[in-house]
Parts: sequence; C-alpha cells; structure tokens
Amino acid sequence: MPQIILPGDPPIPLILRRSTRARRISLRISQLDGRVTLTLPNRVPEREAMAFAREKEGWIRKHLEARGDDVAVRLGAVLPVGGVMHEVVAGAGRQVRFDGARVAVPGPSDRIGARLAGYLKTVARARLAEASDHFAAKLGKPYSAITLRDTRSRWGSCTAEGRLMYSWRLIMAPPDVLDYVAAHEVAHLSEMNHAPAFWNEVQRIHGAYTAPRAWLRKHGGDLHRYRFDR
Repeated sequence: MPQIILPGDPPIPLILRRSTRARRISLRISQLDGRVTLTLPNRVPEREAMAFAREKEGWIRKHLEARGDDVAVRLGAVLPVGGVMHEVVAGAGRQVRFDGARVAVPGPSDRIGARLAGYLKTVARARLAEASDHFAAKLGKPYSAITLRDTRSRWGSCTAEGRLMYSWRLIMAPPDVLDYVAAHEVAHLSEMNHAPAFWNEVQRIHGAYTAPRAWLRKHGGDLHRYRFDR
C-alpha cells in the first residue's frame, strides 16, 4: 500500500488505504505494530488525507507514545518469556539456556534475535500442544493438527476440520494466558461461535478465565513490540 510521511520529530509513516465503501477519511493505529492507516474514499485526493492527519497529529503521537517503541532483540535487550522479564546475554555451546533473569543465546551477535526466536517457537509448540491435549481431553473432542504463526490479528483460531492455529508469541505471555488461549480455541471444537454455550465450555474445561482474558486485552499488543529480525 502507498505511504505518505507526516513530518515532525520523529516523522510518522502513514499507510494510505482506499476503499470503495468508505464515505469519509478514517484513522486507525494498530496497537500490535504501531502502523498508522488512513482509509479514504477512492475519489478523495492524498492532500486531503494529509490535512486530516495534520489535524489529528497530537492524537496520533499520543497513542504511539503510549504504545512504546519496538524492541530489537539482541544482546542486552530485555524481553518477557513466560511473563517474566529476561535479559539477553551471550551464551556458550550450542543451546539457549535460561539462568534466573537471563537468557543466554549462543552464536554470532547478528543472529541472536533469529536464534532466540527459533528456540521460543520450538518451546511454544511443545507447550501449546501440551495445553491443547489437556483441554481436548477434558472437552472430549480431538483436534486434527496444530500450526504456529506470527499472527497480528488474532492469538489463535480453530477450523471446522479441527485444525488449531496459535501465535507463537504466546510463549512470552504468563502461563495462565497461554492456557486460556488454548482452552478458548479447543472449545471451538465443540462450539464454532462465541455464543453463551461456547463460553460455558471454556469455563468447564478451563475454569475462571476473566483474568487471563483481561491480561491479553490489556498487554497482549506489547508482545508484538519485540522484533527478532533486527
């Protein structure tokens, strides 16, 4: 999609999205990655979109500041794993190791982020498979497969064929949050909707879920601030 730049300190890239259904210019800031998107009707010129953005500049900068900056995962960076903050340090040997509040990652410094991401994805797969097995057994319905992705729009999904998908970044969240998401998606094996019957199933196989659900809504977006490719 085309971009324009809102001048200032710092300048802000604005993604322009044209829509045949839009009747006016609208503005959206993603809490997941901080992208600012301007949606405008097809016939509205870019200069009007820029004028609109200038009017909203204070609001845009306030929300971007509240979100916080992205964190490049490299030596010295601090990131959550299992809801606990860990400092990334250089490791020896061939394995990623946790030592108290530190995570030691071996290998070249320019590969630290990628190496740690690969390790976390492996741990996330094992942990989410374990949780899914547990809740599927309590539900009494099997799932057919598990896949992991780095999704931005959802933390998990369940298809009509019983395929479960999860964001691998859930391994960064507190354990009870990961368990809640697993129970939520497994419950869809029985109820492919969010009707009261669905939430009753979540309650039955998981127990109280208000706290982890609230954590995910309040803090989940922060997990996308950590960039492993820089």
